[in-house]
Amino acid sequence: MQKSNTISLLSLKALGCGVAFFMLLSVAASGQTRGKVTVIKDSRIDSLIALRIALSKTPNTVPGVYSPTSTQGYRVQIFSGSNRNEAYNAQSKFNGLYPEMKTYVIYNEPNFKVRAGDFRTRLEASKLMEQIRPQFVSVFIISEKINLSKND
Repeated sequence: MQKSNTISLLSLKALGCGVAFFMLLSVAASGQTRGKVTVIKDSRIDSLIALRIALSKTPNTVPGVYSPTSTQGYRVQIFSGSNRNEAYNAQSKFNGLYPEMKTYVIYNEPNFKVRAGDFRTRLEASKLMEQIRPQFVSVFIISEKINLSKND
């Protein structure tokens, strides 16, 4: 009989501890009240956010502010190979045909690539590609960041 009394005393103590725990928990939860949050910030943050929004909508219309010099566009690749001299020869040949158009030599190990033009649309790039197809063996259009002209 003593064992059952010991077990019942232990279970009563455990029950009492559990009840006390939940009572304390409910008191702590009811003690929380709604607070007020005050945000302190520099007024220039709002002006910077407004400027960023204006630049994203019309990047070149805000006077006296940095405007991007590159954007996503197209170039025509006129050469790809591992020989550096052939790459520069292809660039010279293209510059002889179209001296006003910029060319770019890119080295991605182990290949040299020669790309021409800074076109905003794929249609402009395809016009050049059709013009130079007889002079260059493998030409195709590449989508990449291009340099904007000063007129843009």
